[in-house]
Amino acid sequence: MNFIRKSPLQALGYDFIPATFLPTGKDEYYLRNKQNKSGINYRQLTAYEIEVLVRNRNQSDDWNKLLVSDAFNPELVKNCKFFGLVRIGKLEPYCMEFNNLRMPVGLYNSTIISCDFGDNVVVDNVNYMAHYIIGNEVMLVNINELATSNHSKFGNGILKAGEEEKVRIWLEVCNENGGRSILPFDGMLPGDAYLWSRHRDDKVLQQKFVDFTAIRFDDQRGYYGMVGDRTVIKNSRILKDTLIGQDAYIKGANKIKNVTIHSTADARTQIGEGCELVNGIIGVGCRVFYGVKAVRFVMASHSQLKYGARLINSYLGNNATISCCEVLNSLIFPAHEQHHNNSFLCAALVMGQSNMAAGATIGSNHNSRSADGELIAGRGFWPGLCVSLKHNSKFASFAILAKGDYPAELNIELPFSLISNDVANDRLVILPGFWFQYNMYALARNSWKYVDRDHRTDKTQHIEFDYLAPDTANEMFRAIAILEKITGEAFYKKSGKEVSENLARKKGKALLLAGDDAIADLQIELAGAENSNRPVVVLKAAIAYRWYLSFLEHYAVKEILNFQHRHAYSSLLKLSRKLPVPGKPREWENIGGQLIEKEAVTNFLSQVKKGTVNSWDAIHDFYRKQAAVYGDQKLAHALSIYALTHGTNLSQDKNNLVVLLERSIAFRQQLTQLIVASREKDYQNPFRQMVYDNPAEMDTVLGKISDNSFILEEQKLFRNYKKMVSTLLKK
Repeated sequence: MNFIRKSPLQALGYDFIPATFLPTGKDEYYLRNKQNKSGINYRQLTAYEIEVLVRNRNQSDDWNKLLVSDAFNPELVKNCKFFGLVRIGKLEPYCMEFNNLRMPVGLYNSTIISCDFGDNVVVDNVNYMAHYIIGNEVMLVNINELATSNHSKFGNGILKAGEEEKVRIWLEVCNENGGRSILPFDGMLPGDAYLWSRHRDDKVLQQKFVDFTAIRFDDQRGYYGMVGDRTVIKNSRILKDTLIGQDAYIKGANKIKNVTIHSTADARTQIGEGCELVNGIIGVGCRVFYGVKAVRFVMASHSQLKYGARLINSYLGNNATISCCEVLNSLIFPAHEQHHNNSFLCAALVMGQSNMAAGATIGSNHNSRSADGELIAGRGFWPGLCVSLKHNSKFASFAILAKGDYPAELNIELPFSLISNDVANDRLVILPGFWFQYNMYALARNSWKYVDRDHRTDKTQHIEFDYLAPDTANEMFRAIAILEKITGEAFYKKSGKEVSENLARKKGKALLLAGDDAIADLQIELAGAENSNRPVVVLKAAIAYRWYLSFLEHYAVKEILNFQHRHAYSSLLKLSRKLPVPGKPREWENIGGQLIEKEAVTNFLSQVKKGTVNSWDAIHDFYRKQAAVYGDQKLAHALSIYALTHGTNLSQDKNNLVVLLERSIAFRQQLTQLIVASREKDYQNPFRQMVYDNPAEMDTVLGKISDNSFILEEQKLFRNYKKMVSTLLKK
C-alpha cells in the first residue's frame, strides 16, 4: 500500500526542514538565504499590487509571504498559485527569445511553492515548482515538476543528517562486483577517480578518501535547488534535486534527478530530448542528447553522450564522446571515442585517447564464477570491428586489435602493436611497432587532434596526449628487452638448446640488429601473452626493434629541444652543460591522463595516510605541482633511457649531442614522409577509387591530399624543426 501522508493545507510551503534537523536559533530559510546571492532587496506587496494579482486569477495562502523587488510589475503575473515564502525580482514588459522560443517576461499558469526568482524571468506552465532559487533572465516553460527535497545531495556521494549508510550513492567502477567503488563528488577529476579505485587493500587510505568527500559538503538538510542566470528549460517532465549552472539549455528531458549540471557562459551545457539522468555530476561544456540514459555517473567537462547512449556506474573523462553505445562499470580517462549502437564496454579501466569500433564487446565474457573480471587498456587503445575480448586482459599503450573473436585472456606488453587472431593457423599474432610502419598518419593525428580538442577551462591536471611520453618510452624500453629475449630463445630453440636469459638476450640483440634476413627462418613466440596453449607469434621483430630504438633516441632529442625552448641557452655548449646527469629511469603512472612519477605518487599517498594531506583540494594541488615539474622530469627520464640504450651520457658528451641532433633531422623528415605515405595509400587503393567516376570526383569528395590541413601542418612543423635544430647547431 502506498503511504500518503496528510497534513493541513496551511502547511504547504512551510517546514521544509523538519524541526529535528533545524539548528538552534535558525529558521527554515537560513540555508536558502545563504544560497541566494542575487543582491535583490525584497519588500511586501502594496494593496494595489495584491488587487492586480487577484484580478489576474492568482492565489496565495498568505499575500504577506509574497515578497517582491521595487521593479515588480503585478500585471506580468497571471493564473499562478503561491504557497509559502516566495520572492520575486524585477519584472519588466519584455519579450524573451532563445532558439525561436519567444515568451513574455513574467510568471504564468504555474504552481509555485517557496521559491526565489531573480530579475526578468519567464515562468510559464510549470505545473509544480518547489524550493528552487532561480537566477536572472531564466526561462522555464512547460515543465511538469521542478522540485527539491530537504535531503538533496545533488549527485554527491554523501549522507545528510539522519540518513542511513544504505542510501549513499557509490560508483562501481572498473569491476561489477563493487570492489573498486568510489563516491562521486562535485569537482572529481579523473586522477581522483583513478587513485581511489586502486590501492583497495589499503583501508586507511580508502577511509581518507571517504573522509575528504564528506568534509567537502555540509550534511545539513534544507539546501534548495538552483537554476543559474540565463538558463533555459523547456518541454521537460521531471527535474528533481538538481543544481543547474548558468547558460544551460535543457529541452525535452524526461527525468533529471539528483544531478549537478555545471554550465558557464563560456562553456555551456546542453541536455536534449528523451534523456533520463539520475545520480550524477555533469561538468561544464557537456552535451547530452537524444534518449540518453545515465545512472550513477560522472561526466567530466566537455564530454558528450548522444543517440541513446547508456552510461551506468561509470566515470567519463574530459573531451570524450559516447554515442549509441552501452558503457557500464568503467573508468574512462580523457579523450575517448565510442560510437555505433553495438559497442559495449564493461568493467574496464581505459586510459585515454581510445576508440571503440562498431561491434566491439569489451568485457562481455567472464571467466570466473562471478561477474568480477576487469580489463586495463593503456593510452591509444583501439579494438577494431566486432572485436570480442575476455576478462581479465591488459594492453600496453596504442594497442590496435584486428577484427576477431579473441578466445582467451590477453596480456600484451609490446606497445604500438597490431594484435590479430589467426583462426586459420590457430595462433595469436602480434606485430609490434605497427603504427610506426603502417599508420603514422593516424598515430600523429591522434596526438594532434586531442590537443586541438582539449576545451577544458580548468586544466588542473596536465593531460599527456603525445604518443611519445614517459609511459610509452618505458614500455618500448621493456619491449626491447622482451624482443631480445624471445628472439634469442627462438634461435637456440631451433638447435635444441636451453640458455640463460642473459645469453638469450645477447644473441637476440645481435640478430635483431643484423636485420630481417638474420631472423627470417625463426618463429619468434611470446609466452604469457594469451591464456591458452596455442602459439603467440611475433612478426617483423627486427623492424619493430629498430623502431623502438629510433623512437627512444627521438624521445631524448625532443626533450632536449623542449628544454632549450624553455630556457633559451645562448650556445649548444651551455645547453649540454645544463643537461641532467642520467640516472636510473623512473617508473611512471597514468593518473587520470596525467603522467606522474610512481615514486612521487607513492610518497604523496603516504602523506595522505599520515594526515599531512587532508582534502581533495590538496590532492589537486599535488597535480598542479607535478605538472609544473613535468618537463624537467621528462628530460631526465629521456636522457636516462638514452644512456641505457646507447651507452652515452649526453650531459658530458657535446660531440655525441651534435651527432644526435644532426641525425634527428633525417629521422624527423622520415616521420613526415611516413605520415604522408600512410595517408596516400587511401588515395591509391583501387577499391577506394572504384566508387568514383574519375580522380577529379574523388578529390572533390575526399579533398585533395595536397590540401590536407594536418599534412600541411606536419610539413610546416618539420621545416620549423629543421630550422630550430640547425640554428642550435650553429651556436
